Amino acid sequence: MDSLNRMATELVDEAIDFADELTIDVHALEGDAAVLDFGVEVPGAVEAGMLLAEIQTAGLATVQSTMATVGGAPLNHVELSTDHPALALLCSQKGGWELAVDDFQALGSGPARALVAEEEAFQRIGYREDADFAVLAVETDELPDEDVASQVAERTGVPETGVFLPSFATASVTGSVVAAARAAELAVFRLAELGFDPVSVLSASGRAPVAPVADDEATAMARTTDALAYGSEVHLTVDESFDRFDEVPSVAAREYGEPLEGVFEDVDWDFAELPVELFGPAAVTIDVVGGDTHVVGETSENVLAESFGL
Repeated sequence: MDSLNRMATELVDEAIDFADELTIDVHALEGDAAVLDFGVEVPGAVEAGMLLAEIQTAGLATVQSTMATVGGAPLNHVELSTDHPALALLCSQKGGWELAVDDFQALGSGPARALVAEEEAFQRIGYREDADFAVLAVETDELPDEDVASQVAERTGVPETGVFLPSFATASVTGSVVAAARAAELAVFRLAELGFDPVSVLSASGRAPVAPVADDEATAMARTTDALAYGSEVHLTVDESFDRFDEVPSVAAREYGEPLEGVFEDVDWDFAELPVELFGPAAVTIDVVGGDTHVVGETSENVLAESFGL
């Protein structure tokens, strides 16, 4: 298998080649790093969002859109499946890089994180890579500049000419699509946090509704979190049992039972003040190979309909 960054770079090349069709803008910075605007100064798009989810998972996941209803309203949903959950979801897709350069702040996800490999998940999985390219998806409401690219190059040990920064705002079509594609990742991350060996997760599939695009980043963060905490469904296949499977789903329905924008406002959007158990999928089925099937959590369609204004 090629490195995660190499595989992601091939998908970035595809995005550049079909930028017009995908409604993506491509910008070359002074050091020849490339910024791909998937949904910051452009509105974003469904196809662009699904390709970005593939980039975030380094091409190790299949991403597709489906239609289903929420509160009786037909809505687009995104489904993501992978047979490489530890690498695709934890070592690549997860948003684990907090970018801070002067006044610029953003969250980075994607395989560039594996070039730094400072997060605990990398030690548990035993994965780190060296590569000539670094692909970091940047969640931001302003496009990264030369200073951001320089920091990414320095931390990853990659020349700026090999740095690719696909960027998107949470409040964009792309942002809503990318968020919906995170359901399986949240489930595998929750399992890992509970002490389960992520390498023992053999396959993961997740589906969530695409939240209506909000007019500001805060509301968009709340809606996309609602889409996952109240509306997502995940199926995992694992090769060993565990006594804490019931703790994987989000506690949002049990502890709050209302759209999360008000909950976030109560803590002044300081997510550290909220229980980590909040940020999980709504409903999960976990199949133990040769053992039991565990069905935990549930979706909350009424809350989701209220959040989405349906």
